[in-house]
Amino acid sequence: MGTDGPSKFLQKRAASKRKMKTLAKVSAADWREGFLFVGNHLALDFINTRPEIDGKPNELLTNWSSLIRWFRASKLIDARDGVSFECSWAESKEAQKTLRAMWTFRENLRKDLLAWEGDGRIRSETLRELNALMSEHPMLKKITSEGARFITVQWFPLQQPSNLFAPLALAAANLFSELDPKRVRKCEHCVLHFHDTSKIGTRRWCSMRLCGNRVKVAAYAARHSSDQHRTDSPRLSPAKWPP
Repeated sequence: MGTDGPSKFLQKRAASKRKMKTLAKVSAADWREGFLFVGNHLALDFINTRPEIDGKPNELLTNWSSLIRWFRASKLIDARDGVSFECSWAESKEAQKTLRAMWTFRENLRKDLLAWEGDGRIRSETLRELNALMSEHPMLKKITSEGARFITVQWFPLQQPSNLFAPLALAAANLFSELDPKRVRKCEHCVLHFHDTSKIGTRRWCSMRLCGNRVKVAAYAARHSSDQHRTDSPRLSPAKWPP
């Protein structure tokens, strides 16, 4: 890292945080640290890091700092380890290489997900790639105490940037092997995906706050407009629309 490396790194990090803070205003209940968590599954939340905002694709994993922040927000790494790991590899070629590889992995996973949602099938190439990633970056287990009992928990080493693939590869494998593709779908109104965990399995939107209410309000407005053409009654104020 050059002499101006730390300064440049901190400037980029601050700019990224300002952007995420602005995006988070869309719906605080669905965003955490500037990222959407509406998928009900780690692999889906990862895919959802490139949503559409104002009709345009918006990359949320813009740099190394935002990638680490997503891992912290996903509770895959704690805050102290995350900051140390982020600073250790900031501006490094390894970090940038991993970030680009994450983008590619995510978009390939998105394509596989759309196909799997349609017919429940996965390409043999995808299976080989996931198995290779899990072999190269395995999730490990350790025993720890929890009150008066002992439990085993999964973990992965933070030694180099590519280690970040460990939880994502396993999450993608679990997604395809454990979930019903009929219960995993894309929002009817945007590009976000989610696992429908409702009892009757009829969830249509990524979130009622993000898309559900928007669709309902638009439908209500359309019906009301149609009624007005027939009755020629005064137009209802948008402020009186039901939630």
